[in-house]
Amino acid sequence: MTKKIFIGIMTICAVSVIAAMILATALMYDKSVTTAEASVKTDAHIISEAVESLGGAYLENAAFGDNIRVTWINNRGQVLFDTEEEPEELENHSDRKEISEAFVKGEGSSSRYSKTIMQKTVNYAVRLNDGTVIRVSDVHMSLEAQLLRVINPMLLILAAVVVFSALAATRVSRNIIKPINNIDLAHPDTKKSYKELSPLLEKLSSQNIKVSRQMDELQQSREQFGLMTESMSEGFIITDPKLAVLSCNTSAKKLLGAGAFNVGQSIYALNNSEDFRRCLMNALGGRRSECILRTGGGQREVIASPANSIDMVCGLVVFIMDVTEKQELETMRREFTSNVSHELKTPLTTIYGISDMLANGMVKQEDVPQFGGNIRSEAERLIALISDIVSLSKLDEDSAPRENESVELYSLAEEVLERLKLSAEEKGVTMGLTGEKVSLMGSRTILSEVLYNLCDNAIKYNVSGGKLDVKISHIPQRAIITVSDTGMGIPQQHIGRIFERFYRVNKSRSRKIKGTGLGLSIVKHGVMYHNGTVRVESEAGKGTVFTVELPIEKKQ
Repeated sequence: MTKKIFIGIMTICAVSVIAAMILATALMYDKSVTTAEASVKTDAHIISEAVESLGGAYLENAAFGDNIRVTWINNRGQVLFDTEEEPEELENHSDRKEISEAFVKGEGSSSRYSKTIMQKTVNYAVRLNDGTVIRVSDVHMSLEAQLLRVINPMLLILAAVVVFSALAATRVSRNIIKPINNIDLAHPDTKKSYKELSPLLEKLSSQNIKVSRQMDELQQSREQFGLMTESMSEGFIITDPKLAVLSCNTSAKKLLGAGAFNVGQSIYALNNSEDFRRCLMNALGGRRSECILRTGGGQREVIASPANSIDMVCGLVVFIMDVTEKQELETMRREFTSNVSHELKTPLTTIYGISDMLANGMVKQEDVPQFGGNIRSEAERLIALISDIVSLSKLDEDSAPRENESVELYSLAEEVLERLKLSAEEKGVTMGLTGEKVSLMGSRTILSEVLYNLCDNAIKYNVSGGKLDVKISHIPQRAIITVSDTGMGIPQQHIGRIFERFYRVNKSRSRKIKGTGLGLSIVKHGVMYHNGTVRVESEAGKGTVFTVELPIEKKQ
């Protein structure tokens, strides 16, 4: 505002000075024109009277001023005398305005302007008694020429005025703005400012009161909201569309395992896992999304819901709940209620029935060895089942010994196949090992169990006279174990569940094959222990191929 006032004052002063100078010059020019016309008229009458009295000799001997031009013209318009040119070189002047008027009226005047030399010529003609005409001409400076003559003084005056105006404008603009700048916006006082600002200040004062009341209400609501969210055991987060956190309670930070965090930061500062990111991106897409996170030694269920406003997402509301206990109980219920009890019941029932028969003397003496063998077989099955459960529990709870030794897979596969040689011969399965020597860092014991269970299943579920092929290979930074067989295969609808504990594709058929139903679960968890992956390709009646990929250097 100060700048605008300053520029306004400077502009007015400059325009005023320039206009005054131009007006003064114009008035002076008008005055000089009037004077010049009167002077030429007087000179014309004097010279004509002298010529009447003395004749043409006067013109020859008289001395005229530098700017005065005298011309004597006869009644036919021919020049008889001229102070500047030879008469015979001049054209006929009868058509000149001032000459033609003099012939008719006795006197005539005219003026002519030359743009080239920026001068104005004033002419006055008087008719003599003999019919000839005396014309007197005087050259007068034009308005433009006079302006050019005074341009330098005008510029000096203008510069002085500009300097003075700048100083005055600076002081005046500051004095005008000072009362406005000194207004206390929080407590405006109409008495200490311009009267013209009184309506604005009164409106501002009423708005301040209204805003203050609304701010108090907002602060009270915010405190109540904060108190309620802080009392929640569940995590609660509100974000804007760019995922900057607008509100976050302490439970959310604790459940997500976040350290120092301030409102306004990105929500990814609380947790930056891939699952969490995917859940939030789905919610930003406009649909409710859920995921399970493993943080702080537990499992957290995250529910992200979009906050919609007129067909657009204007933020997210995120709830985090600790579901560790719930998940653990569910896992225990599935494993022990649905699987373990069923697997233990059959051998125990068999052992109990045979021992009861033996105790009551219901078995012939010659049949005792057979029944004893059945008891031993079922006991071995129980021992194998318990051993597998213990191994799987250790992998589940991550309590298996943390071994990190160099394991050469080719030689390990040779050892495993040697241990299964007798089983393969009984089944009539031909075993083969191909590939190359590949070493990685990991647990030899767990890798041996992985290989053993894959090969053992390939023999158990193979056909008589079938094949078992093991191949060891590698790609950059990854070791690959391929176990393929020509057995009964796995129907496509069951492939997604074969790694579940105690899951059997064909329970009636599987009962005839020795096993605990935990082999592939041990394979899965053993591979996970080494941060690897396992995939299966199979077709019923055509065999199965298991492919295990393991990192060369095991992550800690």
